Amino acid sequence: MKDDSLATGRELWRLGAAELSEGYRRGDFTPVEVLDSVEARIAEQNPLLNAIVAPNPARRADAEASARRWAAGTPLSALEGVPVSVKDNILVRGLPATWGSKLFRDFVPDADELPVSRLREAGLVILGKTNVPEFTLEGYTDNPLFGVTRNPWNTELTPGGSSGGAVAAVAAGLGPLAIGTDGGGSIRRPASHTGLVGLKPSIGAVPRQNSLPQILLDFEVIGPIARSVADVQLLFDLLAGPDARDRKSLFAAGGAHAGDSVEGLNILYVKDFSGNALDPEIDASVGAATVQLRKLGHRVTEGPLPFSLDFVNAFWPQLGQVGVASLFERYPQGAALASERFVAMAAAGAKVGAAEYLRALESIDAFRREVGAAFEDIDVIMTPSAAALPWPAATPYPERIDGREVGPRGHAVYTGWVNACGHPAISLPSAPSRDGLPIGFQLVGRFGADRQLLALAAQFEAESPWCNRWPE
Repeated sequence: MKDDSLATGRELWRLGAAELSEGYRRGDFTPVEVLDSVEARIAEQNPLLNAIVAPNPARRADAEASARRWAAGTPLSALEGVPVSVKDNILVRGLPATWGSKLFRDFVPDADELPVSRLREAGLVILGKTNVPEFTLEGYTDNPLFGVTRNPWNTELTPGGSSGGAVAAVAAGLGPLAIGTDGGGSIRRPASHTGLVGLKPSIGAVPRQNSLPQILLDFEVIGPIARSVADVQLLFDLLAGPDARDRKSLFAAGGAHAGDSVEGLNILYVKDFSGNALDPEIDASVGAATVQLRKLGHRVTEGPLPFSLDFVNAFWPQLGQVGVASLFERYPQGAALASERFVAMAAAGAKVGAAEYLRALESIDAFRREVGAAFEDIDVIMTPSAAALPWPAATPYPERIDGREVGPRGHAVYTGWVNACGHPAISLPSAPSRDGLPIGFQLVGRFGADRQLLALAAQFEAESPWCNRWPE
């Protein structure tokens, strides 16, 4: 039975991208009516959440142009007219790209980053930019320019980071789609904290060109965020594909594994990373997801990672430190404008010698070979997406998990290694906590097997749907 409130446009903001596209095709509503509904939702909820920090002044004109194309039967893509938000560290022509820092307070690019160009060419309606932590180097979302972003499921808590604004927007119905970046789990962990699907593609699957300085090397990739696997698939298909300006994209995902079967996969479930702390409710929720995967016919075994993370754990602090030091060398005023924590990081990074850093880069290649060899006997590695439930919104990280003291990355132990090896990974919702807070688990595939991973995710979602879960 058709929902009359949806038909009148009062709650069109609840519809996913695929549903909007079908509604446009049938003539049930137009991109302008959808924009009106989403804008009303933004006006109501964004002051509580602080998710969207720079609205796109051209959004209405873009929606009107899209409506004309649908009326003429000439949509530019399956996502024509669908609203999308863009993380603040991704360049959008004519919109601020502050990176959450006073250093870039006045920076307004005159050209799009390549994935944004693909959004425009496909006729999506860009709503605006979403909030980030400074330099996108934190696991929560707060910065000196725009302040704290809050979780729609409990506004006292964080949605995570660094794609915190992106996930808060989608989870609250401030647009059905978002694109974010993931340099150490910055799509997957926030998606898990807000009940969403978040994909970190293989390195090169989504080409990049014309970006802010990529201080996290090729560890950082751009990926889609949505409420359903189908919507993530639609957005990934639009963003992915080679471009000669990004040579990594010429050899990345996009077809080599597109036909790989998702029947009877060998899945290794790893929840113990050298005795890390794990919230018991997450443990139980993700454990139940392994049971569901077995019911789907997959062989799920539990055990340790078949490779060492010693290198990754040792290199991780150095990666950010050297990245910030390089940034401040390019922008000397950074030391005066950035937060004190990043001044200290830059100082530490400046002390890293060239030979030491070159050895680390060589070790990255060795680690990638080791992980690739491990996937010869494994189809998918499964882990929790995060070790902790969401914590207070203005606190950088939870200091204790399951009664144990942890450091700044204690909540983030499961994700960074995937960025180091460059494989694709997706976070999917599992059963929520007793208090209704979202929980997610991570599936990691072979390099280039992005679409096989999406197919497995869709199979799981069909048996354990979550799209009807909304924050109160």
